[in-house]
Amino acid sequence: MLQDPLTVIVALAVGGVLVILAIGIGGFARGGDFNRKHGNRLMRWRIIAQAVAIALILLIVAVRQSGVF
Repeated sequence: MLQDPLTVIVALAVGGVLVILAIGIGGFARGGDFNRKHGNRLMRWRIIAQAVAIALILLIVAVRQSGVF
């Protein structure tokens, strides 16, 4: 499973979403200046990262169904 490059890329993308989400939740819980400056930006980056991760997952499903891998 780790030898499949698409699976590794998806795992990295999902991990990126997790990191962005954790930073955003931490900033929101803490509040203050960091949240005011970066809260909306982190939300946008999380949405973009989620879209990329979902697109990669759909790509894996399509490639696996086509029989290429």
